[in-house]
Amino acid sequence: MKTKTTLLPRTIWTAKHIWSLESKPLFVLLLTLVIMGIGEGLILSSNLGSAPWTVLSQGIALQGNFSVGLASFIISVVVMLFWIPLKLRIGLGSIFNVIVIAILLGITVAYLPYPDNLTWQISYFSSGLILFAIGTAFYLTCHLGAGPRDGLMVGICHIFHWKIGKVRTTIEVAACVFGYWLGGTVGIGTLIYALAVGWIIQGTLSLFRYYHS
Repeated sequence: MKTKTTLLPRTIWTAKHIWSLESKPLFVLLLTLVIMGIGEGLILSSNLGSAPWTVLSQGIALQGNFSVGLASFIISVVVMLFWIPLKLRIGLGSIFNVIVIAILLGITVAYLPYPDNLTWQISYFSSGLILFAIGTAFYLTCHLGAGPRDGLMVGICHIFHWKIGKVRTTIEVAACVFGYWLGGTVGIGTLIYALAVGWIIQGTLSLFRYYHS
């Protein structure tokens, strides 16, 4: 039977507790959240399509006639309500996840040169996807708590003993389809992200499990 430990392998930077202030796990957490924020900024700047959850936020914002930011906040709150039956707990990483990624996303979009041809757009998107997915695997193995959506993924995998790749892909595709149905904008990058991000996360976690076994 798969446990939380085997799902998210323990590494040399794993914290002793979800509110631990140990220097090594805290450093890895903050560094990888910065990388994830930059990655998300690259994806957005590529103009090849928003991430599925952003599409969902767009759709809800259109239907509710309020901002995308407020829609994203509402989604995060609703998703975290699902944490209750999944028996998940908020940790230091949960808080930093929301703050650090948002800040670096804003900085990246504001200061990154706009890609003026398809080659640069593809480079931005592919780099952003890889950075975001690998960063996700790193910060989760700090065992300091997950962000709202990553927590949902981990909780479902733990309860039903399903693979991260399948669960994350299902969640992302569902967010994409529902968001599009509500009026959100879907691009080719949205579909690639939905189908690929979970498997990159799973592959990275498999490498951690191999090297730290």
